[in-house]
Amino acid sequence: MANPSPIDIQKALGGVDYPASAADLVKKAEDSGADSSVLKALRGLPDRQYETPAEVNKAIGGS
Repeated sequence: MANPSPIDIQKALGGVDYPASAADLVKKAEDSGADSSVLKALRGLPDRQYETPAEVNKAIGGS
């Protein structure tokens, strides 16, 4: 399955306070009702702090 688009990811993460841990990002996406492809991508992130939305997209494989 293809990775979700950076736009879909950031819609799911709207309002996240950065820096945020991978677990924080997954929880935010779950709370916002993100679709399964977004949740799967976020759950696959390395467990570390992410400083910006662009860092999240890069870690998932976006640009």
